Amino acid sequence: MWSWLFSSPLPAGTPAPGFSLPDESGRIVTLSGLRGRDVVLVFYPGDGTPGCTRQLCTFRDAWEDARARGVEIFGVNPWSAERHAKFRRKFGFPFPLLVDRGQRVGALYHTKGLAVRRTVYRIGPDGIIRFARRGYPAPAEVLGG
Repeated sequence: MWSWLFSSPLPAGTPAPGFSLPDESGRIVTLSGLRGRDVVLVFYPGDGTPGCTRQLCTFRDAWEDARARGVEIFGVNPWSAERHAKFRRKFGFPFPLLVDRGQRVGALYHTKGLAVRRTVYRIGPDGIIRFARRGYPAPAEVLGG
């Protein structure tokens, strides 16, 4: 029953679970709609907290490298679209922030907890997980593999 709380990230080499989530502007983002592109999902606990701000700013600062590699980046947590929009504007994030109400997608990606378990995934164009790590992996490490 509580196994999700102690689980590891999904391992590299496994298929990424499909999802459909709204971003801060209400646009629906689906993993199937991103097929053919590399996708980075940054699951983070909260908008505007020091650790989350620092982490998402590192991906903002690596945006040109990500774009040059054709990588799409998304922040993911259960906070509201309004909070996401404010956070995104304040720090100039060039990537969308997805609203995972109830951590339904987080449960699929083993990030669900009392607070979101900080985890970064890179999913290949074929839908296979290429990188998965808890904590604060450097964008160069996430993008380079």
